[in-house]
Amino acid sequence: MAVTEGSLFLETVHMIHVLAAPAKLPLILFASRPSATTTAFRRSVTANRMPLPYVDEILTNAIPRPVPMPVPTGSAVPMTPTKLSVIEQSKRLAAYTAVDQHILPHHKVIGIGSGSTVPYVVERIVQQGEQLNKDRVFIPTGFQSKELIVVSKLSLGDVDQFPTIDVTVDGADEVDSELNCIKGGGACHLREKVLAEAAETFVLVADYRKNVQYLGTNFPGVPIEVVPFAYAKVLQNLHHRLGSPNATLRMAKAKAGPVVSDNGNFIIDAPFPVEAMRDPYKLMARIKLLTGVVEVGLFCHMAQAAYFGNQDGSVTVKSRLEGEVIEETLPSA
Repeated sequence: MAVTEGSLFLETVHMIHVLAAPAKLPLILFASRPSATTTAFRRSVTANRMPLPYVDEILTNAIPRPVPMPVPTGSAVPMTPTKLSVIEQSKRLAAYTAVDQHILPHHKVIGIGSGSTVPYVVERIVQQGEQLNKDRVFIPTGFQSKELIVVSKLSLGDVDQFPTIDVTVDGADEVDSELNCIKGGGACHLREKVLAEAAETFVLVADYRKNVQYLGTNFPGVPIEVVPFAYAKVLQNLHHRLGSPNATLRMAKAKAGPVVSDNGNFIIDAPFPVEAMRDPYKLMARIKLLTGVVEVGLFCHMAQAAYFGNQDGSVTVKSRLEGEVIEETLPSA
């Protein structure tokens, strides 16, 4: 099919985690939507917590794709399906709400994380308008987010150029009651942690399944990035010294051999007992001290907020205020 002005076909990274050598991906349409010049869409959460304005559109399966705000000519908006599963609806609600509340007009350097919720983050950013985005630069955590930035016609930057980031928005495999999280299901957690640490504000977005009391509830293994030379030695350390006898090297699904990260390293998935997961910071520090470990997929005391889209159209928000984590629910319309 030919590519014409105003349309662009490309390999979609909308519904995948980047695990290893990518399989053949489906195609998705990115279309420019002409309109008058617009201002950024922002929704302030009032003291009485007004309902989210776009929930009805997202929750109705049979409706056309919602367009909450016009998009200027020349902006490529990632097109999401007109019918979404409950989980995908939840992801989009979380992403839209987080962007509306945390990516504001004065933010110029923005980190874009990885995972299946992140395409909705980029979609919402594009909907803020070309006028706002023309002066922004976007830093990716890996191949997936880089492609999303490029095909959305946003300015691509690098952490070498911008070691301080205004806001980083990223997905998560699990988030506990203290805003600690597990990341690394997509083998991007080294770069994700760099961008999280570089950010003035680090925000997580996910669906309701990722909201847990303690880490390890639904995502049992801690992802550990290791240099290939040391993987066998690190496995032995995990088995015999750190109490993870079932730690294994993550194998690729689309190629023979192990998963290889964007940094050329291997990934070990290490399940730990419940008792160890109750203190994720201590566990992270012990793993990190093993020679050969590059980074651990436990993000402790880093996130300022986490947004979870729920099945009923509400959004649960966990935020850190003066050292305490406060949880509230923004109702659906």
